[in-house]
Amino acid sequence: MKRAALIAAALAAACGSEPPPAPRAAPGALESAAVEMREVELAYSAEAVIEAVRQSTVSAQIAGRIVELRFDVGDYVKKGEVIVRIDERAAAQAQAASEAQVGEAQAALANARVNYERSKQLLAQKFISASALDKAEADYKAAQARVAALLAGAGQAATERAFATVVAPYSGVVSARHVELGEMATPGKPLMTGFDPATLRVVATVPQAEVAAIQALGKARVEVPSSGRWIDVPRLVIVPAADPRTHTVRIRLELAGDARGVYPGVYARAHFVTGRAPRLLVPRQAVLRRSEVTAVYVADERGVHLRQVRLGTAGDESAVEVLAGVKPGERVALDPVKAGLAAAGPAAGL
Repeated sequence: MKRAALIAAALAAACGSEPPPAPRAAPGALESAAVEMREVELAYSAEAVIEAVRQSTVSAQIAGRIVELRFDVGDYVKKGEVIVRIDERAAAQAQAASEAQVGEAQAALANARVNYERSKQLLAQKFISASALDKAEADYKAAQARVAALLAGAGQAATERAFATVVAPYSGVVSARHVELGEMATPGKPLMTGFDPATLRVVATVPQAEVAAIQALGKARVEVPSSGRWIDVPRLVIVPAADPRTHTVRIRLELAGDARGVYPGVYARAHFVTGRAPRLLVPRQAVLRRSEVTAVYVADERGVHLRQVRLGTAGDESAVEVLAGVKPGERVALDPVKAGLAAAGPAAGL
């Protein structure tokens, strides 16, 4: 009886006990990288914006109804391609009228020329006076002047008719369309806006105190946070004028012609190189940011555990400076999410 009671108590205790914890993932199962000390470029970072060096708005030069729109926002247009057509019937009739007037004036000119030549012969035979010859010569010159004036008018009419076909002044991307099919175009009315993606630049504003160090090396890189891209800058220009209120200077950074996916108005950061120095670096992809906490998962022989760090400003697109929290040689997990699941153990599967 006593033995049965002991067996029942042991079974009850076994049923109420928690299962043993599952083993955590081995550090070697996670992809990791070493925290290393290496020489990097020190840079002064400034907020910037991307703008187009060559950007223009094409406007109408004649009045007429818009009968064709060949491109829309985002389309790439080659130089010389037709982008808008305006009804040219009125311009064509004006050109035809001008050409008819030219024909009439040319006929009058031919008659005046014949009359002038005949008058010279008659004067030699003393059949007319010298004043009659002078009048015939004046009529001939007036006819010449009228033909020249009407030819100029016909050329102007032909030019105005050509304005009905609007072509792209250079190759670029359409960034805005200001009209719709069927609307009335008037001289000066904007039709389309475009920019050349091969001529982009970044404009940053920096304090006057930083200009000397930036100008000494003349080297910079541009970071585009929205796309995670880093772009090398072939040339930078310091605008020789300062804002007297903020004591800042504008710096223009030219982008290479192959800077695809970058458009005017996009926010960017300009990193101006001011020197080189050794810094402790961790991979950017290993950094975990949660609200105000910045941390990394450190992998060692005891497992994977979260450790808060304090980051600096130095680094590049692949690594960032760490001021405190880790030591050289320690390994950090490159996938914080996977490392967090490994550190949580069985609770991660609930």
